[in-house]
Amino acid sequence: MSDLIDDPAPGENAHEYTVSEISGAVKRVIEGEFGKVRVKGEVGRVSRPRSGHIYMDLKDDRNVLSAVVWKGVAARLATQPEEGLEVVATGRLTTFGGQSKYQMVIDDIRPAGVGALMAMLEKRKKALAAEGLFDEVRKRPLPYLPEVIGVITSPSGAVIRDILHRLRDRFPRKVLIWPVAVQGERCAPEVTRAIEGFNRLSPGGALPRPDLLIVARGGGSIEDLWGFNEESVARAAAASEIPLISAVGHETDTTLIDFVSDRRAPTPTAAAELAVPVRLELLAWADQQEARLSRAVTLGVTRRRQRLADLSRALPRPEALVGQARQRLDYLGERLPRALEAARERKRARLAEAAVHLRPGMLRRAVADRRRAVDQVAGRLAPALRRVAAEKERGFRGTAGRLRGTVLQRDLRRQAEAFGRVVARLAAAGRGQVEGWARRLDGLERLRQSLGYTETLRRGYAVVRGDGAVVTRKAAAEQAHGLEIEFADGRLKLGGGGPARRGKPADEPPEQGSLF
Repeated sequence: MSDLIDDPAPGENAHEYTVSEISGAVKRVIEGEFGKVRVKGEVGRVSRPRSGHIYMDLKDDRNVLSAVVWKGVAARLATQPEEGLEVVATGRLTTFGGQSKYQMVIDDIRPAGVGALMAMLEKRKKALAAEGLFDEVRKRPLPYLPEVIGVITSPSGAVIRDILHRLRDRFPRKVLIWPVAVQGERCAPEVTRAIEGFNRLSPGGALPRPDLLIVARGGGSIEDLWGFNEESVARAAAASEIPLISAVGHETDTTLIDFVSDRRAPTPTAAAELAVPVRLELLAWADQQEARLSRAVTLGVTRRRQRLADLSRALPRPEALVGQARQRLDYLGERLPRALEAARERKRARLAEAAVHLRPGMLRRAVADRRRAVDQVAGRLAPALRRVAAEKERGFRGTAGRLRGTVLQRDLRRQAEAFGRVVARLAAAGRGQVEGWARRLDGLERLRQSLGYTETLRRGYAVVRGDGAVVTRKAAAEQAHGLEIEFADGRLKLGGGGPARRGKPADEPPEQGSLF
């Protein structure tokens, strides 16, 4: 400022400067002395107007330094300023003459150490957790066997080789790789675009849409992994409609994407193991299920076959079911010729009795009387018939004049079709009724046979008779002179003579309690 300060001669007035001259001189001095500086401090007030610039304060325990980040620089910052964050700002000092103050124009901002990064990370974590992005209820289950797997990682690192190798060993699947930068300033925007790009793919399109996403990166320092702590990456992972596995860093490394992803894998290799099952284990499990199914089917068939055999032993033999009906048919067949002969004789006798009262002369007189009556009626009938025929003919002609043949034919066809339907319904109803009667008669016949004592004899029981009466007590059997035992195939006498004639069972049923 020595060029603007002129010592006046003694007794003369001091030189007068304008405000702009003083402000410009101060601006040149400050910018010349502090053209490139790095300032460490805590971010205070942060303002983001619509212009896109960022106005903020850098402060320590005693002083405050105003700072501004122009719009073009703000869009390129790797770390966005947040209130309370300790940073190292790089830029230059300048003045703002409109308010008589000096300020710093920031070109870059970096967190001031790990402590600042962790503080910023905790702040972001609390904000996202308050929105519910970490809730377990919103996490989707992973598909059991995805057809296509999308991998977001660096194409040149060892991570992608480990993932592909493990997928090939466990269960080969189609893999789509979206190459991204996994550290540095380009990491967060590229990972965000990759997640959103995979979700925008249409199912069934030329480029298949993945069923599962894996975001992977190897281990590193917190600065190297910081791109996966950015809010844009976390929100893109939370909004992904495709289930997502995060495999960033080693098991001890934790980033924001791990909290919002559907599943976290400790390593990229573990992510491949979570993505697909082991093919050989699936084949072994399928073989076990097939063996279990075969055993179950075999056991079921065996049990049903045994059940069928047990039921078949309890059912009566077919010849036993039709034996009574066959015997009754034979009995009726033997009686039919004699019944026909008897009926013929009865008709002949009635004819002979009627012929006794008939004589030829009486018949001739009766025929003559009938003939005269017929002649008299015929004499009167002919004119009457002619009159009636004439009247009917006149009526027919009058009616025929009013009728048309096509209408009659149509009505005739309609009535014939209706009559045919009625006849068909009557025939079907008749057949159904006859079949119902037949089934009912068969059921009653089977019931009668099942309730008869002869069926009980076939199951191994017997009827004991003493002196012709049924014996139901031991005392009665001891008092009888002779016993007769009736089996299903005949009778056997005991004590009263030789064995009884074997044949059909007696017609009378035994008393209750006589079967044994």
